Amino acid sequence: MSKLVGQRMKRKEDPKLITGNATYLDDLKIPNLLHAYILRSPHPHANIKSIHKDKALAHPGVVAVYTGKDLEGKINPVPTSWKVPGMNLIETAQYPLAIDTARYVGDGVAMVIASDRYAAEDAAELVEVEYEVLPSISNQKEARKEGAPQIYDEVPNNTAFTYIAGEVTDADIDGAEVVIRGNYSTQRVAPSPMETRNSLAQYNPGNGELKLYVGSQNPHIHRMVLSEVLDFPEHRLQVKVADMGGGFGGKIGVYPDEALVSYAAIDLKRPVKWVETRNEHFQSANAGRDMMVDVELAGTKDGKITAIRVVNHANIGAYLATFGPGNPTIDFGLMVSGPYKIPKAQVTTYGMYTNTMSVDSYRGAGKPEVTFMLERAVSDFAKEIGMDPVEVRKLNFAQKEEFPFTNAQGLVYDSGDYDKALDRAVEIADYEKLRQEQKMALGEGRYIGIGISSYVELSGFGPSAVAGGIGFQGGIWENSTVRVHPTGKVTVFTGTSPHGQGHDTTFTQIVADKLGIPYEDINFVFNDTKAVSMGWGTYGSRSLAVGGNAVALSTDKVIEKGRIVAAHLLQSEVENVAFEKGVYFVKSDPTMRKTFQEIAKAANFAWDMPKGIEPGLEEKTFFDPSNFTYPFGTHIVVVEVDPETGHVEILRYISVDDSGKIVNPLVAEGQILGAVAQGVGQALWEEIKYDEKGQLQTGSFMDYTMPKARFFPKIEMDFTETLSPVNQLGSKGVAESGVTGSIAATANAVMDALAPFNVENISIPLTPEKVWRAIQKGEGKQ
Repeated sequence: MSKLVGQRMKRKEDPKLITGNATYLDDLKIPNLLHAYILRSPHPHANIKSIHKDKALAHPGVVAVYTGKDLEGKINPVPTSWKVPGMNLIETAQYPLAIDTARYVGDGVAMVIASDRYAAEDAAELVEVEYEVLPSISNQKEARKEGAPQIYDEVPNNTAFTYIAGEVTDADIDGAEVVIRGNYSTQRVAPSPMETRNSLAQYNPGNGELKLYVGSQNPHIHRMVLSEVLDFPEHRLQVKVADMGGGFGGKIGVYPDEALVSYAAIDLKRPVKWVETRNEHFQSANAGRDMMVDVELAGTKDGKITAIRVVNHANIGAYLATFGPGNPTIDFGLMVSGPYKIPKAQVTTYGMYTNTMSVDSYRGAGKPEVTFMLERAVSDFAKEIGMDPVEVRKLNFAQKEEFPFTNAQGLVYDSGDYDKALDRAVEIADYEKLRQEQKMALGEGRYIGIGISSYVELSGFGPSAVAGGIGFQGGIWENSTVRVHPTGKVTVFTGTSPHGQGHDTTFTQIVADKLGIPYEDINFVFNDTKAVSMGWGTYGSRSLAVGGNAVALSTDKVIEKGRIVAAHLLQSEVENVAFEKGVYFVKSDPTMRKTFQEIAKAANFAWDMPKGIEPGLEEKTFFDPSNFTYPFGTHIVVVEVDPETGHVEILRYISVDDSGKIVNPLVAEGQILGAVAQGVGQALWEEIKYDEKGQLQTGSFMDYTMPKARFFPKIEMDFTETLSPVNQLGSKGVAESGVTGSIAATANAVMDALAPFNVENISIPLTPEKVWRAIQKGEGKQ
């Protein structure tokens, strides 16, 4: 049997998905099911003077109407789960329904429960709410200024926290030969999974148990947090995830809506379901990014970067989201030097309350933002000193012999070979030829741009002691149980939470290789807190590096117990028994052998077990890694800009990523492909817009521009493999790398194309209108 790890295997998950046999939450049919609809504030900031619900209660099919006042003292606020120490975090209470004040467009003010969703929505229109509209603000920089509208009386200047890491002096900047100063901000974007958020709660008054189906990337975190919000016993709360149509970070957080549905099911003793509309997603699902970043990058005329100082105004919205405080601080702030040996680095982040929806993790969570900032500044630095952007990067890279490498902020990168990935990208692109073609095109009146982005990102969240030190309210280990049935078939339980990543496939490849049994003989159980004892979910590209390694270690334990049983049955010493390709055999006499299936039956029947060995063949592991992992890579983008319209066409896209050991290249390429589309989408098209007061301007896909497949050329993907020393598999994260590398690479390509027009900087997204207007203002207009 050839090794499966490293093979391009089709995903086990796909047949049911592409044949329409998946079961999503909205497919679940439960007797006596009720439906919830949440009435939301149309105002960014308003006091709730009164709510009259009599007309709604009289509407046919309506069972109940709840307001914030009705639930006061019955449901606790929804907490944040990342409280970074030392930044004077001012927490405010987010109640599932606003009690006295609504603080963003979409803030829930009432919930209607009815026999069907249409009756619930119709009845919600009959709820009469009297508002006193208050001053409001959406821009985080403006919110920090004296005299700005105050969102909370107890939060001066709307500043939820101030985070400072590292130290750079004025002399470090002003005394440098070259200084680049610029604003490299990342706009607010929507996760936009195909399946919107949802929840279905079912309470059993007979045994006091609550079952909650919810679109979640971490069901055990949902169980833990919701047990606190509902004041409900955690051991009686089961959280289960049906087949799920994507998350991208938008389903990490614990939302008020899920608590509301759970409360209603308990109160009414009937199952209750809520499914988010697409308009609600834009209003009330946690958004991503939204950081206004000012950068000072200092260096020498011969290309050495000597210092970087960053001030980040991070919009956290009206309430602290589940991971909201950590993304612009730990994820962003500790990575400001990227893959470079920059001696000095400092970041100051102001977390700002505004009258907008909360901001939380979105694919990459801090790393795409910091990479965009850094790689735009590095390319501008190269332009300023007249050096090729490839050479500037190579000159400043940490070298492979320096790993483990400690960056300017004190993070220890596990392994890396940044030159190798960059050189491979340059080779695939045929970079020198591209530059020649660019010059020829300019002579023909065509504006070609070549953009580069080299990145390193923090992934594989762990270890737990570090998580505690940075204020993460939980562990970052992962759990797995490998259970061998009497027939030798295997069921594996793990706390990671797949929703499109291919866990079932890649994890099965690992187990099948180790056990030497058919791929089809292995089954995985995910996403059920009643079946899996504990787990910390899927985010931060941690599933393979942490969860996959937990599975590998449990499988090793199964093999070792089987070796003890085999030695007993073969009447041999344990150290004289080997295990290869699914067979235990005596090294000195290979004809004395037992198959894995025979040992499975013997261990489960337990007729003749070694002394002191318990029956069964089942092992558990709680894997807590010794460090994060640090995937890296280089992306190169070639674009053409039409100066008459501002349209940007992507001609080529080259990505070379290093994610450590690649278990399944087909799955890894799929992850890169999807992530690149999201990153390029942010660079060129996507943006959630509010007006200056906080009124949402992009409430549907008519206003929010999602990229389409036809916008892209074939993505030219390749990988290098630099193994991580912090886990058995040598694996690193892969799911977020495409986003982290693509935003800056795309923006750099557009700016390179606009160089003949003397356009220095344009904020993303680089829409045709923005590009066209910048060309008109350019001093060197052709």
